[in-house]
Amino acid sequence: MCGRVYIKSTLESLFRAFSLAQREGGAEALANQFPRYNGAPTLYCPIIISDVIREPDIFGPVFVSARWGLIPYWMKQTKPGRPPPINARSEGISTNGMFKAAYRSRRCLIPIDGFFEWKDIFGTGKNKQPYAIAMKTGEPFALAGIWEAWRNPATEEDIRAFCVITCPPNDMMATIHDRMPVILHRDDYARWLSPEPDPYDLMKPFPAELMTMWPIDRKVGSTENDTADILDPTEPVA
Repeated sequence: MCGRVYIKSTLESLFRAFSLAQREGGAEALANQFPRYNGAPTLYCPIIISDVIREPDIFGPVFVSARWGLIPYWMKQTKPGRPPPINARSEGISTNGMFKAAYRSRRCLIPIDGFFEWKDIFGTGKNKQPYAIAMKTGEPFALAGIWEAWRNPATEEDIRAFCVITCPPNDMMATIHDRMPVILHRDDYARWLSPEPDPYDLMKPFPAELMTMWPIDRKVGSTENDTADILDPTEPVA
């Protein structure tokens, strides 16, 4: 799965790194929240969608703000005690009732600098070592996601929400976990955002040789810890 990310770039840096996308006003409002070293579900993040925005001369791809945790447009209300899904498995996504409509026509890029994953040391679920994962180049990159626009019937608030697509792990990730987020190559960004209904071949493990990972302190487990030293390497738990 993928349940934590980090963005050490400023929002302005992300705009430059993903110059294929224009800016929507809602994304600009996030500028004072970045960098973000411990991004978690329910928080708002910048994503890139291909959509017509109701502003003059603004068309997708475009940066927008969205909340992590997908709520399908057809859902009448959220269910107490049942949080929206933060991940969608690539296997079966085109037929899964929760995700298929968004996958077919509302795919997105999720720009980040890296993500976190936990290795279950002894297979008990009680002793886990967190790792930070990034590109060897240190450059920001994009996860594959899907998004929805949902209207809260109680407040009539429009909420844009997203989730991350996952796939089987590459050789590096397989040493710590049995899933990884789908990472897209830069040359595939436009195709992922295109009207093509099922770009299934893009949802595959990213080459391990282009990635790096390192053990970090367990304080990353608390979202209250949101400082740069979260990324400092540490000795792994034996």
